[in-house]
Amino acid sequence: MSGTRVLVVDDQLPFRSAAEAVVESTDSFVVVGTVASGEEALTAVETLRPELVLMDVNLPGISGVEASRRLRETHPDVVVVLLSSYDEAEFLDMTPDCGASAYVPKSAFGPDRLEEVWAATGRSGR
Repeated sequence: MSGTRVLVVDDQLPFRSAAEAVVESTDSFVVVGTVASGEEALTAVETLRPELVLMDVNLPGISGVEASRRLRETHPDVVVVLLSSYDEAEFLDMTPDCGASAYVPKSAFGPDRLEEVWAATGRSGR
């Protein structure tokens, strides 16, 4: 399994499946797991060792924002990208405070946006 290791976190199975398909169809990215909650994400990062976590904002239990904060504390090397149906402007101020590297509206998420966000982290080409 080569490529950037990605964990998809979303409580909605249809979006998890769609995000997984986007990741798998994008060169040099591979899905290492999918989970449905913030708590599951924290556990999965320990075992699956993703480099990139695609995290829904609204999750059951702890939110994606809180899970991002916790991941930043325990795994500062993991890149977190928040996803939701909200407008980008609503979350631009939030992402730096929670440790996420970016926010992408679900409606704009696709291979090009995935590559763009990853390149902006300075980790592309690893």
